[in-house]
Amino acid sequence: MANKLAKRIIPCLDVKNGETVKGTNFVNLRSAGDPVELAKAYSDAGADELVFLDITASVEGRKTFADMVERVAREINIPFTVGGGINSIADVERLLYAGADKVSVNSAALRRPELISEITGRFGSQVCVCAIDARLDADGWHCYLNGGRVRTEKELFEWAHEAEDRGAGEILFTSMNHDGTKNGFANDALNELSDRLHIPVIASGGAGCMEHFLDVFTKGNADAALAASVFHFGEIGIPQLKDFLKRNGVRVRITERAAE
Repeated sequence: MANKLAKRIIPCLDVKNGETVKGTNFVNLRSAGDPVELAKAYSDAGADELVFLDITASVEGRKTFADMVERVAREINIPFTVGGGINSIADVERLLYAGADKVSVNSAALRRPELISEITGRFGSQVCVCAIDARLDADGWHCYLNGGRVRTEKELFEWAHEAEDRGAGEILFTSMNHDGTKNGFANDALNELSDRLHIPVIASGGAGCMEHFLDVFTKGNADAALAASVFHFGEIGIPQLKDFLKRNGVRVRITERAAE
């Protein structure tokens, strides 16, 4: 989806039992700090948005997660999306009431695509992000359920198109092949998604250096780039990244606070 809007930089925080964790290829999790503190630091550093994913969305986990969403909402002034274990309108209501701006649906929407229509019908397209975990297998790109554990017969591009038709406001595409590898984003697939869809595409999986962000915007045509470990562990600073992108001709928002 070619447009003139500024490209967005989005740190992603995977939350497990109240702390931020990060893995490689969806496994080998390690701690990356307190999500509320990280959220405030990213907001102050000039991140455009944040994404929080509850990766252990048990009933108990959901209560902990909603409490965290409330604490995050008090600390930041940028939009944030929350996902993980969202199966119903009631789940969406609880998180929006806690202070989230958008919700991300993944496995539940694959199992029951009507969920997207229900969310957008009730709250509007701008609230619903359809997250897609897909892997390039021998027979093409396939969508996976349950944090990348279960393959489905849904093909990436067909499912993304269906999600758009059902009202999703954005697609968050994570390439499982690239996740945590720091070898760059899945730019060919992202470019094809961007060509086929009329809604923004958020790229996820593979960020390792500033050049990868430049590539995902210029070669992958993504509208936003999401990353985790390179931000959490201080390998890339958001102000420095935005300055690099701006110097290389990518339109980004630079806030006064972040530029200091």
